Amino acid sequence: MLRVLVLVSGGGTNLQAIIDAVAAGKVTNTSLVGVISNNKTVKSLERARNAGIPAVSVSPKDFPDRDAFNKAFLEKVDEFAPDLIVLAGFLVAIPAAMVQKYSGRIINIHPSLIPSFCGVGYYGLKVHEKALERGVKVTGATVHFVTEGMDEGPIIAQKAVCIEEGDTPEILQRRVMEQAEWLLLPQAIDDIANGRVTVVDGKAVRTR
Repeated sequence: MLRVLVLVSGGGTNLQAIIDAVAAGKVTNTSLVGVISNNKTVKSLERARNAGIPAVSVSPKDFPDRDAFNKAFLEKVDEFAPDLIVLAGFLVAIPAAMVQKYSGRIINIHPSLIPSFCGVGYYGLKVHEKALERGVKVTGATVHFVTEGMDEGPIIAQKAVCIEEGDTPEILQRRVMEQAEWLLLPQAIDDIANGRVTVVDGKAVRTR
């Protein structure tokens, strides 16, 4: 049974997609052991608790400096003893020590087709604003393993989403979530839990 810890910063729609997929049997061999947020007041913590999943907040605002936060954050992660850490809209830089300790066991969902509209400064609604400004016809979402480079880890899966006339960043964000993110992330967890995806020589490899 794969022990999965989910990290979130906002409302937790991707978290809810994971919870629902596990409950529906679409994600198997998986136990959601905990949720951590850097924000004490977000709905994602409520979503977790409603599903019977332990949920806690660890905020940088509660520590004198980033080093103290990183240490406490990693200690809290370790308490859950996760096999896989899922970043589901987590907007805090992951400590380098955590990336190293859990190498090949952290995945992230990004709301674009990497390498487009990714890297430092590209998160949340900003990604969709930039896509519309650039005038691209197709966007989407990407699930990838996390490395120390921002959005540079091995790609597990991508799904394209068409941009439509009259789209606003908010409308596009919702369509990307509905048509890509909420499908890709649970599927990636199921693939990892059942040995269909792994990391080999720095690449995400589908074994079957």
